[in-house]
Amino acid sequence: MVKMRTIRVGAGRVRLQTQPKPQPGQPPLYSGTFDCFRKTLTAEGVRGLYRGMAAPIVGVTPMFAVCFFGFGLGKRLQQRKPDDVLTYPQLFAAGMLSGVFTTVIMAPGERIKCLLQIQAATGETKYSGSLDCAKQLYREAGIRGVYKGTVLTLMRDVPASGMYFMTYEWLKNILTGKSVSDLSAPRILFAGGLAGIFNWAVAIPPDVLKSRFQTAPPGKYPNGFRDVLRELIREEGVASLYKGFTAVMIRAFPANAACFLGFEVAMKFLNWVAPGL
Repeated sequence: MVKMRTIRVGAGRVRLQTQPKPQPGQPPLYSGTFDCFRKTLTAEGVRGLYRGMAAPIVGVTPMFAVCFFGFGLGKRLQQRKPDDVLTYPQLFAAGMLSGVFTTVIMAPGERIKCLLQIQAATGETKYSGSLDCAKQLYREAGIRGVYKGTVLTLMRDVPASGMYFMTYEWLKNILTGKSVSDLSAPRILFAGGLAGIFNWAVAIPPDVLKSRFQTAPPGKYPNGFRDVLRELIREEGVASLYKGFTAVMIRAFPANAACFLGFEVAMKFLNWVAPGL
């Protein structure tokens, strides 16, 4: 799934998703997105809003390259001729393939980011940074420790990426009458922003499970996401699967609007430089 990592609203998302259930009579650690933002800023300063961003920033360029490559490959695999127009279910399937490809990069980056953000929230200092976190995870549990939560990342990114690209193509066709050359910058921004919102509407529940699982102590959830799901539903209800919804939606529209604008501009430039490529 394509998820732009921009301002540190993502820190609020992870902290809201993983905050423990309050004791009876006690208020929750964060009452909502803006309370989390205020407390993080007060306790950790501006740097706290960008905690754990090194790993996603390092991976963001190859991740998007792989993401759009996967979508393009998914389309070509379903076309008999290069100019065949795909149906929306076929576009959804092509988007799902891109989610499989990006998980290879996303899973370890998400694991490291979540651990660093939770560490900052609890006040503990086990990891000095992203590289140190990766080293310790590998030392403790090998490559499986680094890639813990990969199945949940797939469960999040595969359907969400399908929704992401299908929605963008659908809106693009509505806004331009299927003539892509008529796609102006404001239309690209609008279509890309809404695609991001639809993407996250699908992705939030598995994302909550993933954040909980990736930051849990070893052995807490022996049956994987099923244990996480049962615990959340039993203790906090179905609504807990949508923790961090506000934080995600604040980021989703502008970040993904910019993502698709950059993609379309890059494609137009490449077609101009090398039209036969």
